[in-house]
Amino acid sequence: MVTKIQKWGNSQGLRFSRVILAEAGIHVGDEVRVSVQEGKIIVEPARQVHGRYDIKELVAQMPDDYQAEELDWGPPQGRETW
Repeated sequence: MVTKIQKWGNSQGLRFSRVILAEAGIHVGDEVRVSVQEGKIIVEPARQVHGRYDIKELVAQMPDDYQAEELDWGPPQGRETW
């Protein structure tokens, strides 16, 4: 598909055909993530649904040298058990 970048107010935009959006799994109103990789503009679904998080996306954002720490929350305060 060949299209032109168009001016919309103070912004620029692209129009996508329904077929292209369907192939990408994107619907009107969906949030998308836009990035540039090797000089190419990448548009992909944000995959965040109504305040929920995607665990794979969160783990991918962690630094490679991440080490989990054990936290001391103190003694039980009620009827909870450890």
